[in-house]
Order: sequence, then structure tokens, then C-alpha cells
Amino acid sequence: MNTFQPRTADMFFILQQVLQAPQHLQALPAHAEVDSDLVQQVLEESGKFVAEVVAPLNRSGDEIGAQWNGGTVTMPPGFRDAYQAFWQAGWPALACAPEDGGQGLPTVLEATLYEMLSAANHGWTMAPGLLHGAYECIKHHASDALRAQYLEKVATGEWLATMCLTEPHAGSDLGLCRTKAVPMPDGRYTLSGTKIFISGGEHDLTDNIVHLVLARLPDSPPGPKGLSLFLVPKFYADGTRSAVVCERIEEKMGLHGSPTCVMRFDEAVSWLVGEAGKGLNAMFVMMNAARLHVGLQGIGLLEAAWQKADAYAKERRQMRAPGSVAKTGQADTIDQHPAMRRILDAQRAWIDAGRVVAYRTAVELDIQKHHPNAARREAASRWCALVTPVLKAAWTDQAFTGASACLQVFGGHGYVREWGIEQVLRDARVAMIYEGTNEIQAIDLLLRKVLPDGGCALQALLQDLATDLGQHPQAERAREALHRFDRFTAEALLPATRSAATAPDTPHWLADDFLRATALLLMAWAWARIMATEGSHTPRWQAAGQAFWRWVWPEFDTRLRAMQATLEHGQDAAQSSSALCSGA
Repeated sequence: MNTFQPRTADMFFILQQVLQAPQHLQALPAHAEVDSDLVQQVLEESGKFVAEVVAPLNRSGDEIGAQWNGGTVTMPPGFRDAYQAFWQAGWPALACAPEDGGQGLPTVLEATLYEMLSAANHGWTMAPGLLHGAYECIKHHASDALRAQYLEKVATGEWLATMCLTEPHAGSDLGLCRTKAVPMPDGRYTLSGTKIFISGGEHDLTDNIVHLVLARLPDSPPGPKGLSLFLVPKFYADGTRSAVVCERIEEKMGLHGSPTCVMRFDEAVSWLVGEAGKGLNAMFVMMNAARLHVGLQGIGLLEAAWQKADAYAKERRQMRAPGSVAKTGQADTIDQHPAMRRILDAQRAWIDAGRVVAYRTAVELDIQKHHPNAARREAASRWCALVTPVLKAAWTDQAFTGASACLQVFGGHGYVREWGIEQVLRDARVAMIYEGTNEIQAIDLLLRKVLPDGGCALQALLQDLATDLGQHPQAERAREALHRFDRFTAEALLPATRSAATAPDTPHWLADDFLRATALLLMAWAWARIMATEGSHTPRWQAAGQAFWRWVWPEFDTRLRAMQATLEHGQDAAQSSSALCSGA
């Protein structure tokens, strides 16, 4: 078993050489002081903390897990000490505003930190994972009084936060929420109801927990537009405990170090956050931030699986590899065998491209917030809206399937607990489900982000990606693919979805293939950028780049063919339905 070691040199190469992130950040007034030296320093120091403090707790966190006893949750040994060191060192506050107790650093440095944390110890990282979203939610929607009491505590990470959405009967359909909020004479509210799947709903990591809860006022209309958002802490300012009870924690496939709680609110006194009936508007601030973080979890978990498999493959000797020059009778390490090399290089291609896409997205978030030019802010907003669901869905899918492929490198040893690769596989599976299932992400991309404006935002994004490429063979290959996808969308997909001859549910059938094709396009753009960069012409980068075009990229044509078949079927289905309705 080997513990995760952050590859900060690779991460810095992508930030500095591939994306020129410091240069783009310095153009923003809020980050004019951010140079390459600062970026490298933060990467190295955060990597050191992750490797020395958080990673060593991963195995025990999985084996011992969080423990529930009579409503109290005790975290695995070492978790509280590590978290106290984490927030006191200022790590949760990296990207928060200085006036709120933060360091005012770029979002991309927070992104790299959480990628490393997820790779090192996914269970532990679930605790601070919602902090940034909760901070943004309170900062932009809470009253002055609530901000004064809670904002700095959340920004610094001294107090952790939860996002209480899901109920036993209401998962993705939040409009079915039944938790009730009843007004009190003093302007506060009492909350009553049960929420499930609440990560970190109860624990001993911090002295207080801030719960952000979706609930329904007595006079609210049915459906999602009738939901409001409320804040209720574990402890009030006078030290009394709120009427919020952890009924139990779930027994899960993975993430044993993170308590997934069933939370009961027994007329818990709370405060309204934002406007009544607009709770989802405030909550989506948390959810959008969380979706980027979940995409980073996918990249980090795949990196963790790859590191274990790569290290094992370099040590394990089996048979002679084709073309081997080993001495007679001596077996080769299995990293010399093409079957294993293909697995390792293909997963490396996903990790490296994912970093380019995710780090670019994090930089765009800062541009969206701080750039002086309105058109550039609009372009950044477009990037984030279209790319975030792709990151969340495609890279969490790959974290699970890629971890399974990495387990294959171990043979039978991967299936037993000794080597730790099976834990990565178990931990990774949930990322495909929470913060909006991957199917929801695909529907969001196509039906909410692409179709409503007739594909204009997508077309602009594809043009931006094509313009961003230089002049070299891989760039031309990527540019041609971008044009093909643009033509397919404009000439086949959009006309068909607007046609009365197409079944109305056709876009839903298309969504998964559309998202996956978009992810592959982003990977093609990313690898073209990497291979155009000075310093990429080494075996380490060349092998992964070649693996992308050989073994990952061919899926793009498969997805296009699948969408074309779906469109044809949709037209046939609509015509059959029309014939039935007319009595033909």
C-alpha cells in the first residue's frame, strides 16, 4: 500500500506553462499581486500539508469510520486534530475575501488544494468540501446580522457547514420538499422535518455546525418556487443547543470516514436566508460551487488510483513483455506489458486533460467575478455554465471506471484490501450521484444551457476553443473536431429538436451522449494545448498524449453516431405516435 503524494510539479506545469494562469490572474485588479512564485509556493505548501497530515489518515478513516452513539458522531482517530490544524493554518480561507477573514487568493488555488485533498483522503475532505459554497451563500444572501455572526466563522473554517436538501421522498426533485418553516413573532422561524444524506450533519471536528436548510413556508405555493432557505446552527450564541438531531448515520459502500447523516428538525429555531420563496436561488450558489469541487474530486480520485497502479506496475514482475530485452529467464515488470501500459497511459490522459479543463474553469470563475471588461466577464460566465456540468459528470464517471481499470493492474491483489485500490473504487462511486446525478448534469447541459438559446452559447464556446489553439498538427486535429461538432449541433441536432416530426422526449435521450462528446472535445482542446507547450516533449507527457488520441478519442465518433441514431429514432417515434393518434 502506498499513500498519495501530490504531483505539484505537474500541476504547476499546467497552470504556468499550459494555461498561463498567473498572467491571466494578474490582469484582474483583485489578483494583481499573484505571480508564478506565489502560485508555486502555495502549491508546494498545500501539497506538503496534504501529504504529511491528511493522507496518512485515509486507511484508518476507512477501516474505523465515523461512529454514531445516541445522536453524537465521533470521527475517526486523528481527524479532528488534522482539521483543527487545517483551518488554523488558513487553508479553508484561501479564496475568501480578506474582510471576511480570508486570504483573497484566486479560486484556482483553492481548486488545486481540494483536488489534492480528495485524492489523499476523500472521506476527511467531505467535511470542509461545502465551506466555500456556504460562505458565498451567506455572503450574498444572508442579512447583515447573520453575516456578522456566521460569515467569518464559515470563511475561516472554524465552523463547518451543511447543505440540507434531500428528503426521504425527494431526491433530485426538490419541489417535493415537505420540511416546514413556521414564522415566529420575533421574525425567526421554526423548522420541522427530516433531511437525509447530509454530509457532516453531526461530528466533533468543530465546535459548531451551520446548517443551511431548504423548507416550505405555510403559504408557499407547491413546487420548487415555493422553497425558502433557512440557517440553523448546532449551537446558538448563548450556548444552547438547537432542536436538530442526528437520528443515525448511513452504512455506506465507501466514504466511511464521512458521516452521512439523517437529520431531524424538531421545531428548530432558524433565520431566513435571502427572500422568501427564493431559496433555490440562494442554494444554487452552494450547489454550483460544489459541482466544480466534485469534478475535482473525480480528477483527484483518478490520480490516487493511477499512483497506486503505476507504483505497483513498476515493482511487480510477470512473464516477458513483447520485444523485451530482459535477460533469459527473467520476468519483466508489468509496466512494460502493452496491456498494462495502455491502462495506465489512458487514465493519465484523462487526469492531465481534466486538470487543464478544471483549472481553466477556476480561472474563469475569477474572471467572471473581477474582470473590468463586461464582454470578458460574459465569456467567462458562458464557459462556467457550459463546462461545469461536463466536468462534474464526465470526470466522476471516469474516476470510477478508471479506478476499476487501475484495480485491474493489480490482478487478484487489487480485489483484497491490502493495497488500498479497492477503497478508491468504493469512495469514487458516490461522486457520480451527489450534487446532482450525472444524468441530471447531462440534462442541464443540453436542455437548459444549449437548446434554449438555439445553441448560441455553445457555438461561441466552440469558436473560443478553436481560436485558442495554435498552429500545429494536434491543434488542427482538435480544431477540425470542434467544427464537426458545431456543424452537427447546428445542422442536425437543433433542427431536429425543434421539428414537430421529432418525439418530444428526444433531447432527454440525447443528453448523455451529448455531454460525453463535449467532454471529449474539451480533452482534445486540452491535449492540443499541452502538446504545444514547451516542456511537454518528454516521455511522461508524450505517452499520455498519444494514449488520448489512440484509445480515448475514438469514442467521439461513437457518440456522434449514437446521437444521429437517436435523432432518426425520435423522428420515427413521433411519426408512429402521430399515426396512432389519428387512427391510422
